[in-house]
Amino acid sequence: YIYDVPGGESRGSHAHRELEEVIVAAAGSFDVLLDDGIDKKRVHLSNPVQALYIPSAIWLKLENFSSGSVVLAIASEKYDEDDNIRDYNEFIKFRERNL
Repeated sequence: YIYDVPGGESRGSHAHRELEEVIVAAAGSFDVLLDDGIDKKRVHLSNPVQALYIPSAIWLKLENFSSGSVVLAIASEKYDEDDNIRDYNEFIKFRERNL
């Protein structure tokens, strides 16, 4: 989970090669920016009964956190740093090669 994000800060800015996630606003609210390399979408999460599924190979960034917000991220796999893509240009190349 992610909590206590200072105002104006963001989290994420990465994609996963294999891992899939479900994200929930356990408290407060925030925006999830999703990018598949072609289309971009912003989803506002503010209700803990709603969840957002994020498949692998999607660039995501979390921003616009309200005070006291808590992000719950449920992952399909154990954490593996090698699964992360942290450079956007590398992400685009990965999408071109694999999808």
